[in-house]
Amino acid sequence: MEVLVQPLQRTIQVEPGANLLDALRAAQIPMSYSCMAGRCGTCRCKLLDGEVLEGGAQGAGQPGAHGRDAYVLACQTFLTEPCTIEIPEPDEVVVHPARIVKATVERVEPLTHDILRLVLRPAKPIVFSPGQYVQLQFTPEHIRPYSMAGLCEDGSFEFHVRLVPDGRVTHYVANTLKVGDAVRVSGPLGSAYLRRKHEGPMLCVAGGTGLAPILSILRGAVQGGMTNPVHLYFGVRSPHDVYGLDALAQLQAVHPALRVQVVVASGADPAVHRSGLVTQAMEQDLGELSGWRGYLCGSPPMVEAATRVVRQKGMAAEHVYADAFYPQGH
Repeated sequence: MEVLVQPLQRTIQVEPGANLLDALRAAQIPMSYSCMAGRCGTCRCKLLDGEVLEGGAQGAGQPGAHGRDAYVLACQTFLTEPCTIEIPEPDEVVVHPARIVKATVERVEPLTHDILRLVLRPAKPIVFSPGQYVQLQFTPEHIRPYSMAGLCEDGSFEFHVRLVPDGRVTHYVANTLKVGDAVRVSGPLGSAYLRRKHEGPMLCVAGGTGLAPILSILRGAVQGGMTNPVHLYFGVRSPHDVYGLDALAQLQAVHPALRVQVVVASGADPAVHRSGLVTQAMEQDLGELSGWRGYLCGSPPMVEAATRVVRQKGMAAEHVYADAFYPQGH
């Protein structure tokens, strides 16, 4: 049975019932992957033609996905007939096998009235790409994904935790977790990681604690010597929710092509911050975005609205990278 792999224009022979990721790896076709369990989204690809059988409860496509343009997770997809698969950016493959390591709490400190900075020291390193996230297990009943704000070379993990009213996990972090406690870290996860080989303009959009993965991406760009023009739009609810300005100023000092817009939804002082929604600011400022790459991090409604804006302005769908922060399990 033949499977055509785009954009490589390469046909591979597979046995019916073969797992797609296994088939790609056996054919030595470069493909990003991590958890191998359908959770991380790293091996997401597009079914252009034909039908496949999807396994796992968290597949990216529809049950029994069939073209055109159905998205599937390669690790959870089984090939049942000839088909055409589009894999993303074979020159930007990352393979960080998921690990589970024990970490120790080093610091828990406030960044704003309802955002905490959590720093963990892992017993063993976890290699990740800037922009990815991990699953933190504080106790068997307190588990939640959080994005790293730093780089794996830091030797520690930094997370930004927004306290949610009546949130079970965030209440535990704010009121029970203490320095020296053990935390189980699983990952890395996520497909919204920095594409280091891209040389064109970058758009970064952060809502609230979505700034954490954006800081990781920006730090990774600086560390890698990238000189791309970068436009960052950071949206928050009120002036009390603004944070991270010192870190952004430090990044601007070493990356002159970084432009930062802080947009406050309500109560903004016009002399200090821009007023309105972050998507409104993007619509006003940005022109044609063909050839740009976009990194969108925040709540699902913000990510969806920002995606609509950038797509209307010409950014290719495959160049919009987003791991939305879902509210379940606070």
